[in-house]
Amino acid sequence: MVNEFSGKQYWAVILGGSSGLGLATAKKLAKHGLNLCLIHRTRKIDLPDVEAAFNQIEGEGVLLKHYNVDATNPEKRAEVIATLTNVLGAMGKVRALIHSIAKGNLKPMVADGQRPLQHDDFQLTIDAMAISLYDWTRDLFDAGLFAADTRVISFTSEGSQKAWRNYAAVSAAKAALEAISRSIALEMAPYGIRANCIMAGVTDTASFRMIPGADSLRSHTLERNPFSRLTTPEDVANVVYLLCKDEAAWINGTVIPVNGGEHLQ
Repeated sequence: MVNEFSGKQYWAVILGGSSGLGLATAKKLAKHGLNLCLIHRTRKIDLPDVEAAFNQIEGEGVLLKHYNVDATNPEKRAEVIATLTNVLGAMGKVRALIHSIAKGNLKPMVADGQRPLQHDDFQLTIDAMAISLYDWTRDLFDAGLFAADTRVISFTSEGSQKAWRNYAAVSAAKAALEAISRSIALEMAPYGIRANCIMAGVTDTASFRMIPGADSLRSHTLERNPFSRLTTPEDVANVVYLLCKDEAAWINGTVIPVNGGEHLQ
């Protein structure tokens, strides 16, 4: 295993780092020597499994700080960044900010016997799954914590371009996320910041299983994917790692499909 980040005092900040794509990314980056600051929202019943995963990460010999707080809360964000400033000291720098927040509403626009999608559902979802990318980027930038070559990476989906039932709020959030990422890529490039989105294929995570009709979407994906399988969190984590490498410095402002060719048909 090549530990190209070891000894450089580089850190990755991962929003949503206790499960799914975020946790898989944390494990992958730790293997290559990146220290980690993980912000997550974990229920008490799930804490033993999460703590076991974090112990495994620490076994890679990297530094790990983790905070079980709401990453979308401005006060909590300020507290984490203040603490992280002290932890990093004069030499430590954030090499990567990874946005993996899955906090949104999956409601139909028209519903019989239940509350349909409302204005505040859109607002909560877009704030959490899109605008928070800018909030964290802006505050880490203002705190002077970014490295001279920083990678801002977020996770989008085909739902940013396609209409799926009950997915309207998340679809709007993913489209906004991509737009914000492009603007970061343009306006912050002079400061050494590169921003890209990964469009992951259908991945069997806890957040995916919450989507109404997930079983049907899974079956459809197995039929159209050239490799006849779903995307795994590890598939996505591998590409995050590639985007964090020095050799990926000229990739900026893109949306990269990571789906084995699922988008081809």
